[in-house]
Amino acid sequence: MAQHVEKLQGVQFGPQGSPDGRALARQWQGLNRAATFVVQPGHPNCVGPSKRPYQTIIPGFVTRDGEPVMAFGVMGGTMQPQGHAQVMVRIADYGQSPQAACDGPRFRVVQGLDVSVEEGTLSSGVVEDLRRRGHRIVGLEDYNQFGCAQLIWKLDGGYYTASDPRRDGQAVGF
Repeated sequence: MAQHVEKLQGVQFGPQGSPDGRALARQWQGLNRAATFVVQPGHPNCVGPSKRPYQTIIPGFVTRDGEPVMAFGVMGGTMQPQGHAQVMVRIADYGQSPQAACDGPRFRVVQGLDVSVEEGTLSSGVVEDLRRRGHRIVGLEDYNQFGCAQLIWKLDGGYYTASDPRRDGQAVGF
């Protein structure tokens, strides 16, 4: 079982290929990551030697008894580790299928006690309980901030794939 994660957006940086065919593979995940640098001299995030871009590609891989069970990923910047945890809790603790876990409501810890929830996906009781516990519910202008997931679950006779309805995408097992 293998997993390939890619994300391309905006202006492309880095080599798009090379005569030996290896540069593309080395740079694939970082093609647009240089967009997080600035060119202002003296700025802590000024592009320069030995600088590394903010990396948010976090592939997930699940095993059971040493055997591969699922390859998955939740894209979405700082939402990725939160999304991974939410999807895995739905599958491992609540027995949901990969697609149900993918479709389920998400929340996002923004900073401190500030939490964002997908509008209309959680009951008012859950939202009120968060407030009672000291959380401040904050809005996000872009629904993409809740990430998107693709999952491939290995079955005895094939694969079960799931793709998040929040974005265009497809999970394929063969």
